[in-house]
Amino acid sequence: MIDVNRLLKSDIHLLLCLHVLLEESSVSKAATRLHLTQSAVSKQLTRLRQLFDDPLFERTSKGLNPTPKALSLAPRLRNALQQIEMLTLPDTFDAQSSQRIFNIDLVDTAYSVLYPKFMPTALSEAPLITINSESWSELSFQRLLKREIDFGLGVFEWDERSKLYVDTIPEELSYIELRSDQSVCLLRRGHPALDEEWGLDTFLKYRQIHVTTGGVKEWVVQEVLASQGLRIDNAVNVSSITSAIQLCKQTDLIMYYPYEPIREYTLDGSLIVKPVPVEHKPGALFLLWHKQFESDSGHRWLRELIIDQCIGE
Repeated sequence: MIDVNRLLKSDIHLLLCLHVLLEESSVSKAATRLHLTQSAVSKQLTRLRQLFDDPLFERTSKGLNPTPKALSLAPRLRNALQQIEMLTLPDTFDAQSSQRIFNIDLVDTAYSVLYPKFMPTALSEAPLITINSESWSELSFQRLLKREIDFGLGVFEWDERSKLYVDTIPEELSYIELRSDQSVCLLRRGHPALDEEWGLDTFLKYRQIHVTTGGVKEWVVQEVLASQGLRIDNAVNVSSITSAIQLCKQTDLIMYYPYEPIREYTLDGSLIVKPVPVEHKPGALFLLWHKQFESDSGHRWLRELIIDQCIGE
């Protein structure tokens, strides 16, 4: 059992060092995050081993491997440090004078679908804040769990057959659906498929453009088809929606994508919209955040503003 009094008497920086070592499994990476030298981190690790009377880590070719003692300390240590951090947060958030920096990882479609909804109001109420944005990637979950970012705006599915099924979101994170969106197929006007009966056979007959954005490499439609032993013949894989649209207009390739981000491209009539002939539940854009931010007044202000401005639109 941890001796609480002993911990309180110890240097809080030692506990922070242990927390980072548990997350990084590397002295060099921990040193980078803590803005210390590797030698300084090694010395702190020596003191930690004395404090807990345990080796805490074993060196392997793949980095530091935590001992059972270290693993048992991890959740309690994380909670203790988070509670200490919460003590330093102000009870109220003055939006007009705040110069807080918020960090968000988001899928590319959120720039056009969600940012125009909440950003003007956010900057009007809090004119001095800064919002840094980076593209959603495979690292975004870890960034959320480490609280390196305040929010994530990602695409998740309600279809249980998808790897992006909502229930795969880590339990440490809170989330809320902001915008549901059904995927559609786009074909150029004059596409030969338009002279055929539209259905699964026609959909699979023609080669397609596969759009990979926001860290999503495989959409639920592909996963559902794969479970039936079927596959889409992707001729081109692109990460730019604009490029995909131009290709769709100039070739006999079919493109499917959530409708809202591409709706404006269909208004001139050069592209024909068809339903995706694969039965599946629609996905949605979700707002995610670490549960430890729940009582942070500044975080709550922006969180509630995003939800109020975006949900149900």
